[in-house]
Amino acid sequence: MGANIRELRDRVTSVKNTRKITSAMRLVAAAKVRRAQDAVLKTRPFSETLQKVLGGLIVRLKRDNFESPLFAERAVSKVLLVVMTGDRGLCGGYNTFAIKKAEARIRELKAAGIPFDMVTIGRKGTQYFSKRQNVVKSYAIGNAPTAAQATEISENLLATFLSGEADRVELLYTRFTSLIASEPSIRTMLPLSPTGIESEGDEIFLMTSKDGGFAVEKKSNAPPAPQVFPKDMIFEQDPEQILSAILPLYFNGQILRQMQESVASELAARMTAMQSASDNAKDLITDLSRQMNRSRQAAITQEIAEIVAGANA
Repeated sequence: MGANIRELRDRVTSVKNTRKITSAMRLVAAAKVRRAQDAVLKTRPFSETLQKVLGGLIVRLKRDNFESPLFAERAVSKVLLVVMTGDRGLCGGYNTFAIKKAEARIRELKAAGIPFDMVTIGRKGTQYFSKRQNVVKSYAIGNAPTAAQATEISENLLATFLSGEADRVELLYTRFTSLIASEPSIRTMLPLSPTGIESEGDEIFLMTSKDGGFAVEKKSNAPPAPQVFPKDMIFEQDPEQILSAILPLYFNGQILRQMQESVASELAARMTAMQSASDNAKDLITDLSRQMNRSRQAAITQEIAEIVAGANA
């Protein structure tokens, strides 16, 4: 009986220590989400201005037959599939859902007889697909994607598309919905759609504290209006050259934005997973403590009964 009580006491101590770890990991993930929010907010003024100028140039050049290799629709003979996952686990089903979504898209491409290559962003996706598919390039995503990381990735994707090695570039990322939900999504990144550039809006998720817990405020921003250029405005360079120079910057910004959204989804999933683990640990501590107290009471009752029996004898 004594050994059983000691085992239960050791298990309670172990679960308490585990709960402390999961609670700390939840708070760390919350702090990282806030830093990710700050990074998104700091890049918004540049991205909005870039989108205004880009939209204004496209509107101005619409009357001309402007052609860009990034807008060119080609017969799809090969697809480059870019998959974003996390670098670490302990984030619920975040990585699993992204991998399942990628596998579903791979089955569709194989059924259509379209060959494909893969680029993985995030170590979990690299570990999974490097043994199963043709991964031509892999990157780490980290907890705070930077413009330098996005530039390196976007330059590689642009070079692959412009060289004709791939006729379409598809990006699989996890769209942040809320602290308890995220949705793996596939987006065609190349060729670019002029209509999408002009009309694309934005959503910002801000983490706040509410009723003693974490909450998310969602704010939708309307797409920025295209910059209006005077008719008599003289450009130092040809508008087509300016647009051709800005398009890669726009593409780079889109890659950075999707990376930041995927990281926010991963951190939110980790927060939720660690919160669930902490709640489960609390319930397990309650059950083990109740079981330990019953065992201790049974041991005390047995000792008293033995003493009484011995006195009567």
